[in-house]
Amino acid sequence: MTVSYTLKVAEARFGGFSGLLLRWRGSIYKLLYKEFLLFTVLYALLSITYRLLLSQEQRHVYAQVARYCNRSADLIPLSFVLGFYVTLVVNRWWAQYTSIPLPDQLMCVISASVHGLDQHGRLLRRTLVRYANLASVLVLRSVSTRVLKRFPTMEHVVDAGFMSQEERKKFESLKSDFNKYWVPCVWFTNLAAQARRDGRIHDDITLCLLLEELNKYRAKCSMLFHYDWISIPLVYTQVVTIAVYSFFALSLVGRQFVEPEAGAATPRKPLEPGQQPEPVVGDLDMYVPLTTLLQFFFYAGWLKVAEQIINPFGEDDDDFETNQLIDRNLQVSLLSVDNMYQNLPPAEKDVYWDEGSAQPPYTVATVAELLRPSFLGSTSNLRVSEDPEQNLQVEATPRLPRPVPAAQSPLLSGVPGARGPSPAVSLPNLGGPRGPNPIHPLRSEDCDPEAADCIEEAAGSGDQA
Repeated sequence: MTVSYTLKVAEARFGGFSGLLLRWRGSIYKLLYKEFLLFTVLYALLSITYRLLLSQEQRHVYAQVARYCNRSADLIPLSFVLGFYVTLVVNRWWAQYTSIPLPDQLMCVISASVHGLDQHGRLLRRTLVRYANLASVLVLRSVSTRVLKRFPTMEHVVDAGFMSQEERKKFESLKSDFNKYWVPCVWFTNLAAQARRDGRIHDDITLCLLLEELNKYRAKCSMLFHYDWISIPLVYTQVVTIAVYSFFALSLVGRQFVEPEAGAATPRKPLEPGQQPEPVVGDLDMYVPLTTLLQFFFYAGWLKVAEQIINPFGEDDDDFETNQLIDRNLQVSLLSVDNMYQNLPPAEKDVYWDEGSAQPPYTVATVAELLRPSFLGSTSNLRVSEDPEQNLQVEATPRLPRPVPAAQSPLLSGVPGARGPSPAVSLPNLGGPRGPNPIHPLRSEDCDPEAADCIEEAAGSGDQA
């Protein structure tokens, strides 16, 4: 059963997550304790063998092997390989959950489009939604061990009410080498087309909307089936598993306490007269390798997380509750298309009918939220200058473009008859009335004061023209 702790972490408080560490069901301790005990026992056996059973020469050889294993373990990129793999598995896990078909949208369209208060209209709506639920049951039987144990044969599906005996005969008479979860969807489309011909569905647009929702529902069934078919490449799973096991196999030997080598701590500088040599200091003899055990707990636990959620349709503590989803989908969909069909409460005026601004009441526990101002935008609290001259609006006047003389057009200067643009032609007549007057001479009072230097150039160009 799914372990939910959402309410426990609704508020970030002191020790909020610490209380979750004491849970057993769905915990990392339940997943990892067997491997953890095995690693601890093997480490203890090697430690006892080194300390009590080996001779001095054998200890020296063992120390060399241990140092080699410790150096080799650091060469395995365990964090990179394992982290990327777990990220891939978690994304796949959530995508599988979002692919579980839910009939909520489809049942609303059925209730709104298939009409009739008589027995035949009720039969049409219930049969359509039952076909949709039958398709999800068939595909979940193919991917979920829990559902298969609940419906091991098609006779169990018939006894559960998802299929009639006649429908079972037609289903089994259809010979196909592939999964036939899509058969109820085809029955759905044929029945919907018949309802359109009989006038139970009023127009083709409504029929099209109904079939579109069915196709979305069928697409989720298909995606769920393909997620079960196409797994993460086995080679990647093998690489990650071998990397983790190899790392801790080397750590079993390399993290053992060994006696320091002779002369390992000899000072490099020569001793001064009267100076005593420093004693040889080796590693601290930790009978319980705390950091190594923590490292095993983190890395092996990371691998166990991926192992648990790579297929969430099993029977682990955190796998999907597929049987409860089937029960919920059937009950809700039948209620929506049968009991709730045109069963509407009377339309009444709401309590804010005569109020211009609706304000729902608050309880005593939430009344403090009324003191918080509404969010009006990130610049709502920005202080603007109170000087009226700073806030005076002025009209932006575009500057006149500076003309390009002929000497600055090297590509056109070599062409016969090609000359630079004339300001008298290109600039508008700012002094006179608007209208096309390209050869009107430009006067000094027509120019912007900042562009006064263009007057002489305009005059010179006009004379040349």
